[in-house]
Amino acid sequence: MSERRFVLAIDQGTTSTRAIAFDEEARVCAAAQVPLTQIYPAPGEVEHDPEEIWQSVLTAARAVLKEVGAQSILAIGITNQRETTLAWDRATGKPLANAIVWQDRRTAKHCDQLKREGWDAHVAETTGLVIDPYFSATKLAWLLANVPGLSERARAGEVCFGTVDSFLLFKLTGGKTHVIEASNAARTMLYDIRSGRWNERLLDRLGIPRELLPELRDSQDDFGATDSEHFGVAIPIRGVAGDQQAAAYGQACFAPGMLKATYGTGCFLLANTGNAKVASTARMLATIFHQLEGRRTFALEGSIFMAGATVQWLRDSLGLIAEAAESEALAQRADPKSHVYLVPAFQGLGAPHWDAEARAAILGLTRAASAADIVAAGLEAVAFQTRDLLDATRRDMAQSGIPASESLRVDGGMTANGWFLQRLADILGERIEVARHPETTALGAAFLAGQASGFYGSQDELRRAWVPSRAFEPAMSVDEREARYAGWLDAIAKVRSKV
Repeated sequence: MSERRFVLAIDQGTTSTRAIAFDEEARVCAAAQVPLTQIYPAPGEVEHDPEEIWQSVLTAARAVLKEVGAQSILAIGITNQRETTLAWDRATGKPLANAIVWQDRRTAKHCDQLKREGWDAHVAETTGLVIDPYFSATKLAWLLANVPGLSERARAGEVCFGTVDSFLLFKLTGGKTHVIEASNAARTMLYDIRSGRWNERLLDRLGIPRELLPELRDSQDDFGATDSEHFGVAIPIRGVAGDQQAAAYGQACFAPGMLKATYGTGCFLLANTGNAKVASTARMLATIFHQLEGRRTFALEGSIFMAGATVQWLRDSLGLIAEAAESEALAQRADPKSHVYLVPAFQGLGAPHWDAEARAAILGLTRAASAADIVAAGLEAVAFQTRDLLDATRRDMAQSGIPASESLRVDGGMTANGWFLQRLADILGERIEVARHPETTALGAAFLAGQASGFYGSQDELRRAWVPSRAFEPAMSVDEREARYAGWLDAIAKVRSKV
């Protein structure tokens, strides 16, 4: 009998790092997870310790390799939290500051200044993004301005900048690889997604030296091999993608018009737009889904900053539930006639509002309101925000002549909550299809690496093999759906900053 072979997926997320070994049938054969500490230096600021990120990757990967054997790994695929910004010493690999996490809002005033200077149109046209603290560009500018000596060292070529994929590739290869994958580069607000090159005008404006930028690579590529000191053998790294693009790949959203939403810490809706970079009229983001053999496939994307994080807040800050899983049973006890709305703008509002100054609120409280009503409102807020994104995405796609799918594929931790999924179907008024693989993001990274290694078949083969684990159809009346959504829009208007 021949030795079994696997692809190892490393999924470095916001709250934890996972490592998963997938076999040739895309089955999970071994898995490990390591939590990641969240650092909050000040209101609106979120950081990670880069050394903890790195050690969590080693710990999780080694736990999996102990089960399946490092020699059995054909290739490694990496997927990662995007926009999170790191700087490290080129010679030693030592981090030069904490990583500034994608949720961090410390550069809101800098972004406002760029808007006042009229950079909005250039940023949208070239990068596909909007000017917002969410993206890497102003985070990197902040590090260069606030870490003593960093700017000077960067100009001397002694510093590396990267998103999490870049940092992990550098560390895994023992400093031999300083690169960034295209879907991650597209989230920096420094990358021209049309030409596939760094944007010199934005680099100049932000004072970012060209010397610290990584080399650009495809989503399937030769990213080098792991240094044998890490896992005992050198393992080739063949696939990389940002977490949301990896999830869409794992969901087999390969045809233009297909849509997926991932419900993790945040929620991210992504629509495949094929070879068309769609210019959004609704402030959605044009981005890169993947880049294969130098050819870019584009996507529209919208982000909800607080999805599963809202449930965490209900648990950790309000103490309404002891575990996230309790939210389903408690929501079922909520008054169906309740008009409580929770707007989770703890870090501002993402697409399509892009209001960094908006703040969270609970509205519609009466003496009759219960903990169940507030928990249900928190879950329902994620459904409402998904509709905000979906409506905007469909308008943009229609204007570009791209027919959108009439169903939404979903994955992520919140898809374990049946009450939430039914309410999502009700608020959207359409079919919700739940991924068969709960680890869809890691699976997408495994598909990318496995295809590059001849382990998995073509996109067409993966698409034909995709089936949902379950589906939810809308059951709410149109009148109730629209009345509830109108109440949400009114609640949003109340928390928006008056700019």
